[in-house]
Amino acid sequence: MSSRAQTYLITGGAGFIGSHLADALLARGDRVVVLDNLSTGRLANLDAASGHPHFRFVQGSVLDEVVVDELVHQADIVVHLAAAVGVKLIVEQPLKSLTTNIRGSEIVIAAAYRYRRTVMVASTSEIYGKNSSGPLDEQADRVLGSPAVTRWSYSTAKAVEEILANAYHHERGLPTIVVRLFNTVGPRQSPSYGMVIPRLVRQAVAGEPLTVFGTGRQTRCFAHVSDAVRAMLALLGDPAATGGTFNVGADEETSILRVAELVIELAGSSSPIELIPYDQAYGSGFEDMHRRVPDTGRLRALTGWAPRYGLLDVLGEMIAEARHEHDAAAQLVLS
Repeated sequence: MSSRAQTYLITGGAGFIGSHLADALLARGDRVVVLDNLSTGRLANLDAASGHPHFRFVQGSVLDEVVVDELVHQADIVVHLAAAVGVKLIVEQPLKSLTTNIRGSEIVIAAAYRYRRTVMVASTSEIYGKNSSGPLDEQADRVLGSPAVTRWSYSTAKAVEEILANAYHHERGLPTIVVRLFNTVGPRQSPSYGMVIPRLVRQAVAGEPLTVFGTGRQTRCFAHVSDAVRAMLALLGDPAATGGTFNVGADEETSILRVAELVIELAGSSSPIELIPYDQAYGSGFEDMHRRVPDTGRLRALTGWAPRYGLLDVLGEMIAEARHEHDAAAQLVLS
């Protein structure tokens, strides 16, 4: 292990992105502590990390001030990923989501300030709300619907989180970095919380209809998780990133209907595609954005980062993972 190795605390580190970040940090010789309450994260995501001598897992919540204080004190750098995520979860449990995302962030950032730790806050493209212009840079306007529409509670909570981080930086000198993640996808991502590609992939592998919500003409850009992790590490390694906000995402714009078609093709599936109206999927009054494309110019200019993987790469990996899971479950039933 390098003499320059540091200890990273990753809140929500048993989640999809956090577990990949933990693997990358351990691989380069750093120490990693993961704090996760396993409400949406999975211990299986940490299988690769768990046997490493410089890895530690703590089951607990970012709402536990004592635990957070102790772990932040022991860390050199904090990466705050813990959050209630996914459209389905936000719509179904808005109060829990708001509490976790706002109060949890307040506790983590305040602890980072007490011990003068650099903190990276993981925000989201949801910040931009219904703004479907683009590509969207970090100064683009937020366009939100009524507070009565639960869909926008997550965006509001993450905006408060960003404002809090920025206030601590500008008023108290806390070293902060905010990353706005745009549709990060890849192995280990759960289909349970409204994530579109994991759902479509598992439906195709199982021979079930692929459910596309809305018209399917809405477009997104899907970034491979390893590209997102590289961007985060590049920013954490550059002092010039301190105090900044950075979009992290791919620039390959694809409609959700086209994604479903590609999944069927790559999986060799005969599944049909079914269009499900938003109100059937999420309840009446649900709103969505037609287009979501990031401008990553600020990130590229500072770090030289560029995506290495395209949509076909990530779909291939996720189909292989889903097929392995499907076969394993079938073997379990037979045994």
